[in-house]
Amino acid sequence: MAVMGPLKEWLGWSQMITGMLAVQVFATGQQLLSKVILNQGTFIFALMAYRHLVAALCVAPFAFFLERGNSKKLTWSTYFWLFINALTGITAAMGLFYYGLRDTTATYSTNFLNIIPIVTFVLSTLLGIEKLRLGTTGGKIKTLGAILCVGGAVTAGLYKGKAFYLDHPHGFHTAPAAMNVSKSHWTRGTFMLVGSCVCYAAWYILQVKLIKLFPSKYRATLITCIMASLQSTALGLCFDRRKAAWRLDWNLQLVTIVYSGALSTAATFCIISWSIARRGPTYAPMFNPLALIFVSISEALLLGQEMRLGIVIGTSMIIVGLYSFLWGRTKETTICLPPQQIAEPHEELGESTVSESGELQLKNIVITATPSPFISVCDMEEGALNSKG
Repeated sequence: MAVMGPLKEWLGWSQMITGMLAVQVFATGQQLLSKVILNQGTFIFALMAYRHLVAALCVAPFAFFLERGNSKKLTWSTYFWLFINALTGITAAMGLFYYGLRDTTATYSTNFLNIIPIVTFVLSTLLGIEKLRLGTTGGKIKTLGAILCVGGAVTAGLYKGKAFYLDHPHGFHTAPAAMNVSKSHWTRGTFMLVGSCVCYAAWYILQVKLIKLFPSKYRATLITCIMASLQSTALGLCFDRRKAAWRLDWNLQLVTIVYSGALSTAATFCIISWSIARRGPTYAPMFNPLALIFVSISEALLLGQEMRLGIVIGTSMIIVGLYSFLWGRTKETTICLPPQQIAEPHEELGESTVSESGELQLKNIVITATPSPFISVCDMEEGALNSKG
């Protein structure tokens, strides 16, 4: 019997690690597949429309079976905020990210996903929602980490440095045009990625209002996916009505759509929700830099993409800055929270995400390397419910 305790603890730990690694592997595959099909000419709005239609189908069983008894009536106000939720967090943010990914590289684009918490922190500070707290150790470390992340992003964008390959210069892939970054509009792609970060940051701040109106995470995810698919379809038809742009064939594009909707959206959402409930909101983000490492190595080995010294240096700065930011946030929160809210990871889950005054606490924002609006919905929804209790 004495052995069962440590064995059970080890099994729980291994399951958690496996789940977090799976999320990062899903993200890596998502970035590489998306990069290849985008450079082959896939219409971005068609990709988003089909992806979130698949995601809605995958999430629908959870919404119907797990939230059947506690469903809340939908009002016009709720529909409006769900529409804004889809427009900001998916149609705008993900659309801009895909355009940036097409014009740059998967490694460079993934760098920007890791600075979304920093952009959210800066935007919330400017709006008066978040405080710097430079008088505390946690506040200083958090601010230093934010500066380091921004510096890393600037370094990766402006400083190219020496080019080198992890494999043969021509790579391992069979589609040479798939990674032809030399002709891409790098500056335009960078602006698109920055715009994507700002949209995601604005989306996380808007979540406070949505959670109060509709605290049903699976139903909110389902409706958001459907609305995002409809929005992407409407906008896409304004840009390109050719049947060829919307046609699906048995090729890599279809694989990417199913992979993105089922694994990068639905499965990732469930795993992150589970990890938040077991270990608290700051556990999952600690694994995010792994996807950045996985993407950079895979892109170099499988797609023959050159690696630049500037991107390597910038990536290292972002990883160190992100861990510093998360550690400073955790330390700062531990000092600020009452003792009864620090006991267990599941007890601190979201309790300060939405306070009684409706303030957003950025410590509970969870960003994966393939940002999905639904991940933070779960986190913030729990906080909203706890604050009401």
